Amino acid sequence: MTLPFDNSYTRLPDRIFVRQNPVPVRAPGLIAVNRSLAERLGIDADWLGSPEGVSVLAGNAVPEGAEPIAQAYAGHQFGGWVPQLGDGRAILLGEVVTPDGARYDLQLKGAGQTPFSRRGDGRAWIGPVLREYIVSEAMAALGVPTTRALAAVTTGETVYREAPFPGAVLARVAASHIRVGTFQFIAARKDTEALKALTDHVIARHYPGVDGPMGLLEAVIAAQARLVAKWMSLGFIHGVMNTDNMAISGETIDYGPCAFMDFYHPNTVFSSIDQHGRYAYSNQPQIAVWNLAQLASAFLPLMGEEAPAIEAATAALHRFGDLFEAEWLARFRAKIGLATEEEGDGALIETLLSRMALQRADFTRTFRGLLDGTAREEFEEPEAFDAWERDWKARVAREKDPKATIRSANPALIPRNHRVEEAIQAALGGDYAPFHRLNAALARPYADDPAHADLRLSPRPEEEVRRTFCGT
Repeated sequence: MTLPFDNSYTRLPDRIFVRQNPVPVRAPGLIAVNRSLAERLGIDADWLGSPEGVSVLAGNAVPEGAEPIAQAYAGHQFGGWVPQLGDGRAILLGEVVTPDGARYDLQLKGAGQTPFSRRGDGRAWIGPVLREYIVSEAMAALGVPTTRALAAVTTGETVYREAPFPGAVLARVAASHIRVGTFQFIAARKDTEALKALTDHVIARHYPGVDGPMGLLEAVIAAQARLVAKWMSLGFIHGVMNTDNMAISGETIDYGPCAFMDFYHPNTVFSSIDQHGRYAYSNQPQIAVWNLAQLASAFLPLMGEEAPAIEAATAALHRFGDLFEAEWLARFRAKIGLATEEEGDGALIETLLSRMALQRADFTRTFRGLLDGTAREEFEEPEAFDAWERDWKARVAREKDPKATIRSANPALIPRNHRVEEAIQAALGGDYAPFHRLNAALARPYADDPAHADLRLSPRPEEEVRRTFCGT
């Protein structure tokens, strides 16, 4: 099997990456191949699942045409500046060009130590690999721009975290792995030549037609406003929105301590390392702006660091709020069945959300329940819903087909934390059936399938997962 590689990133200045082969593992074994994604990439899924393909997925063999590298980047982590991060446990094999001409990175996550590992082992254990596979593929099915999971394999080796765990590798696909932190890394070194080369590369690859670094900044701001509004409309919490975890392409990247809310509250935090709620659900728009301000700062050497350039960048950043608000309002209007716009819609939505927070209502089930009249059952005191429902029914009566709008905007299924954890725990015992079942169900998140009714349920108190963890 010859993979259709064309590795444009390695033609950039070699100061922003290190050539590095994956570190072989003892005994690779297949967990899953994403057949539909393989087909999209022009890769034979049967070959990927063969011993030869599994060897490539595990990092034991480097396919012809690949140019394995570890990418360099910097970043603000929980607001603190770290001048050098980089791929500490991931190897970018190269860029695959699909039959229709699209370009995607193919990366192995958990592929061994690199010069950026910072005393880490460069490996991944099976829990984070399965979590990212499940959640990233669910996000794709929900229509959210995201990195994708092509395959997952075991390594036959033990990874030590707080306990020994079986090792695994995730084959990840992305429009690119270029981050805000990639630009920060170069700007911090005052390497204007590399900064211009990367800027031109990103424009050509992701935003053809925009004009220079200012145009690129504006395009990334708009893409992130759309992305974060989509997260919010689904109750998704990224969990670790450091600048090195914000993709320039506008895709969701790096599913570490991420989670979907069960019970709605704007201050919800799941990440075990987010002690002060910096990346809480409601903070995500503000953090996106903060991160984009760091990107704007990295662009200043190309735009000119005089007052006019700073003012133009500042004005672009200020537009994020309006872009996000418009996208958020459109998405939440749809969630309550509104395809048209009226002045009081925002207040109607905010009233529902505030009552959901007070009543510990399930986010996904409440909005989906507007279809069949079961939304009130999600409230500890259903009367709190009834008062809102009267205003909503009066408003929705002016809509042509509100049920169709609600159905298309509200999934029946999300990757609930307790179900993801259930799949991981079963896999630790060698049983991948819950993992495969969950993936199959989440591939059709808007369908009402009686066979998956149990996956729609909120967790019982003893099933709730209140903390999620980074794979490192």
